[in-house]
Amino acid sequence: MRISKSIFILAAGAMCTTMFATNANAKLEGVYTDWAVHSKSQGGEKICYALGKAKSKTPSSVNHGDIYFMVANWKSGAAKEQPSLLTSFSLKAAIPPSARIGSSRIPMYADGGEAFVENRSDEKKLVRSMRKGSTMRVDAVSSRGTQISYEFSLRGITAALGKAKTVCK
Repeated sequence: MRISKSIFILAAGAMCTTMFATNANAKLEGVYTDWAVHSKSQGGEKICYALGKAKSKTPSSVNHGDIYFMVANWKSGAAKEQPSLLTSFSLKAAIPPSARIGSSRIPMYADGGEAFVENRSDEKKLVRSMRKGSTMRVDAVSSRGTQISYEFSLRGITAALGKAKTVCK
């Protein structure tokens, strides 16, 4: 399953990375405290996503660039509330990233400058925890071997997820 999912993720990742790099083509659908909802059509596919920017980045001595966490919906149903971390640099695939909300820890896997949740059941668990939590921390290792950590505020995530889902119906 990982191979077929990886192919899908690579295509999705390329589209999503392009969305952020050229956000001028994305339509801002709303801002909900610390999260924004955007939509974009690409290749006949409409994608709607809630996007949060990292509030803190460690270590502070490293230039991290822009770091985002996204939860995406595809109108076709190819993805529903699919969470991912987006960085401006490659992550070390051999050391799996993880997302933590309270005592809940969700394993992820790295693919270039992105990290995805491996199992659909864990995707649902992470999104449920995001709705209930106040802060999410994502830990990873850069391809250069630097241990990195990002914190995201979850204020507004419930409303943002609702709007992203509605826009992609």
